[in-house]
Amino acid sequence: MRARLIGLVAAVLLVVTGTAAADSSGHGRLRFAVSISPALQKAAVDGRAYVIVTRDGSSEPRQQIDITGGVPFWGRNVDGLKPGRAVTLGGGGDTYGYPLPTLASLPSGRYTVQAFFNTYDTFRRSDGSTVKMHMPCGDGMDLFGSPGNMYGAPQQISIDQRSSGTIPLQVDKLITPADPVPAGGTCQQGNPTDTDHVKHVKIQSPVLSKFWGRPIYIGANILLPAGYDPAASTRYPVEYHFGHFTRNAPRGFREDGGNDFSKWWLSDAAPRFIVVELREENPFYDTSYAVDTPNLGPYGQATTKELIPEIDKRFHTIAEPWGRITSGGSTGGWMALASQVFYPDVYGGTFAGYPDPVDLRREQIVNVYDDGNAYDTVREWDRTPRPDSRAVSGDTQYVNAQENLWELARGDRDRSGGAWAMWEALFSPQGKDGYPAQAWDKPTGAIDKSVTARWKPMDLSAKISSEWSTLGPKLKGRLFVYVGDTDTYFLNTAVELLQQRVQGLTDPAADATFVYGRAKPHGWSPYTVQQWFQIYADYISKNAPKGTDVSAWRGPEIAPRLNVSEGEIVKAQPQVGLPR
Repeated sequence: MRARLIGLVAAVLLVVTGTAAADSSGHGRLRFAVSISPALQKAAVDGRAYVIVTRDGSSEPRQQIDITGGVPFWGRNVDGLKPGRAVTLGGGGDTYGYPLPTLASLPSGRYTVQAFFNTYDTFRRSDGSTVKMHMPCGDGMDLFGSPGNMYGAPQQISIDQRSSGTIPLQVDKLITPADPVPAGGTCQQGNPTDTDHVKHVKIQSPVLSKFWGRPIYIGANILLPAGYDPAASTRYPVEYHFGHFTRNAPRGFREDGGNDFSKWWLSDAAPRFIVVELREENPFYDTSYAVDTPNLGPYGQATTKELIPEIDKRFHTIAEPWGRITSGGSTGGWMALASQVFYPDVYGGTFAGYPDPVDLRREQIVNVYDDGNAYDTVREWDRTPRPDSRAVSGDTQYVNAQENLWELARGDRDRSGGAWAMWEALFSPQGKDGYPAQAWDKPTGAIDKSVTARWKPMDLSAKISSEWSTLGPKLKGRLFVYVGDTDTYFLNTAVELLQQRVQGLTDPAADATFVYGRAKPHGWSPYTVQQWFQIYADYISKNAPKGTDVSAWRGPEIAPRLNVSEGEIVKAQPQVGLPR
């Protein structure tokens, strides 16, 4: 029985890593020929063609793709595909799929099959590089739902690996923008509809447009406080709440008061704040991470020097660092902390929750500087897959290889719209081909340390430590980081490493706060949203210039209290055994 189990595990790992013995050459009989309807598209297009199959006909196959429990799909890049002409998927090394890497691995049977086409624009950037990528359009880089992409109607097909041959599929439907498009404008200029308390700002960024070689727009969703009067003189502090792209109102606010937060926000009990949530989708991801990088361009400049001044001009904000705090969780947690660290003269404090990797000695659980492989812990005689997602119980939900190979099937050269691809675009220098330099070989996970050594400028922990002589006076007492100690994606381990470094800083002492939730997963917070705003109001009041009148927005002097039992919140020393 033990031998059988070992054999089963080995077989699963072979499929996951793309080396299944069933057809390692990729030369099976089954092919799909994907074409674009001439009635839909008149000119040749670049992009990536996909075929998706499922046994579940309750929804479109393109809506069933996922890392675990998802359906098989395959993709292939194509340049200059003319309408009516076909690109063939299968039979060669340039077609790649997940969770079955080759079409030959698909069992014979009856399936619902769908063709899809992800269109790529050509960007001739100001740094001299030329790249082909999909430009999202008010969708937050939702690859299989992004405007400009094309798909075909699902078809019922019987597949026999011995005799199916080449099966033709056509894309004949276009995905259209969700946001209203201005008359005579483009979809990138579209904005959600304003309401009484929720407004929207979108501007063309000069620095980003120059970098990308075409008009690039950035925007924000704005939540105004109760009693806001554009004609009055009262100015309000601002919470810059970072996160993933959304067209929804900040903090889930509803004009009809249909949830507890909305009722509270409009009541006399709430301090008066303006909330800003960015909309900065880009060709790599649904958000920019709001910093300057070689691959994404100067999003930090665009945010701090173009968008924020525009928000300050249009609304009654306190346009000073002491009146601005940053917050967010997960991706938004990294953005909140990074914005404070990279732009300490713009923001006055950060409250960062369960952030993406803040110390790259633990990108989740990969030490990008010292480890040899991102997918496995490799020893002389064996190797163990690195977990990527876990339950609080300890069960592994999926491993690093699975998510990385799922992304690779969606798009090579970090064009998948996935988290690992975005981190590479965020942390890496630009490669010789104009795309992000690859930190590891995507099929095998072998790390290129000559690339990861150049990640340190974006390593928040390393930056804080190495630049403390100048950052220290600006960050003292301004860093508040919280995370569950059983974070689903192991992000607590990087927070612990950051805490180790910060606690050792002197002249001045960092006076930073790190809070851990015992046995709490990703998304845990020590406070309710209402309590957070009370904390923000207290923090900003204490840090306001001496003599500042805060009574117009401060609200009731209610000290926030933890709503959990003693011992559940641990201001802990970092765990032992982590690399130092």
